[in-house]
Amino acid sequence: MGQMGRPGLSAAQKADLWQRWKQGQSLSEIGRALGKHAGSIHGVVSANGGFMPAVRRRSRWALTLAEREEISRGMARKLSIRQIAASLGRAPSTVSREIKRHGGFCGYRATAADARAWAQARRPKLCRLATHRPLQRIVAGKLRCEWSPEQIAGWLKRAFPDQDTMWVSHETIYRSLFIQARGVLKKELLGHLRSRRRMRRALHASTEGQPRGQIIDGVSIRDRPAEVDDRAIPGHWEGDLLAGSQNSHIATLVERQSRFTMLVKVPGKDTASVVTALSQHVRTLPAALRRSLTWDRGTELAQHKQFTLATKVQVYFCDPQSPWQRGTNENTNRLLRQYFPKGMDLSPYSQTELNAIALRLNQRPRKTLGFQTPAAILAAGVALTG
Repeated sequence: MGQMGRPGLSAAQKADLWQRWKQGQSLSEIGRALGKHAGSIHGVVSANGGFMPAVRRRSRWALTLAEREEISRGMARKLSIRQIAASLGRAPSTVSREIKRHGGFCGYRATAADARAWAQARRPKLCRLATHRPLQRIVAGKLRCEWSPEQIAGWLKRAFPDQDTMWVSHETIYRSLFIQARGVLKKELLGHLRSRRRMRRALHASTEGQPRGQIIDGVSIRDRPAEVDDRAIPGHWEGDLLAGSQNSHIATLVERQSRFTMLVKVPGKDTASVVTALSQHVRTLPAALRRSLTWDRGTELAQHKQFTLATKVQVYFCDPQSPWQRGTNENTNRLLRQYFPKGMDLSPYSQTELNAIALRLNQRPRKTLGFQTPAAILAAGVALTG
């Protein structure tokens, strides 16, 4: 495997990330804009449940870095605490506590003290659900009855009109569900939401009117030539995305006659990323092996026309919810789980490493091929048609 982990995002990049997420951009779109894998973006967004974190600000009563530097200079000049406090217009007790907290007279450093104070100021206020057990039990009970957070919030106001301590907003309920670090509502309650989502999406997030959300002029598998069904000649492929954690994916292509497999690294599951990666990979094949591709109804191939234009490969789409129509690919994906278990982050794998895994699979004999290997069958098929 390649190098584990990815360089982190800077504060400016995170701010840009959240603004794009708020505008409704997809994880892949944000990743391309920031030069990061979609999995990196997913990790940041999912950790906060899809909610844009509040911008941290210093209290107007807190000591500033300039004031801390003045304290440090005063200490170097052997001034008393009262003298330093007078020059700052602060109470002597404020200056005294500041020095004691951050190293004392011997170890006080303005920059280190300021950084430590900023880090220690992270004291998130507990939400009402976290501190009000009876309210928490009522909300959890209603969620188990498949009530939406909005319905629960509205009902609480009607049920307890004179007890605003029993009121809670639907946003607070969503935050408590999606941000599990809060430890308020159990994760199992997410299964009772109608949408089954695990992250809050922006109000403007929509694929309406965008090509990525539709398959326009897709040719049905029912119009596929008979030569594809009988596996008489090589060059007809089935494809799909193999999913991993952190919104990571690998495109899998399986040749129908030989069961020869190709694995393609994709930076995201949006149609632009998938079609670009597949086109580059398929163009490396000889013309005899570029005849057709059968895909499911996933919108990752919405730009199938661009793929066909780039590769001369006709794309056929399965019927909705009919994975058996590309059974060769489904069976191969099950074999691939030996190398890519469910729940694994697939993004660290390089294309070179994927090629090596595909080679191992293609050099394993298959019962369905009379215990010949996919690589040998494909080579023989190409020789006959060439």
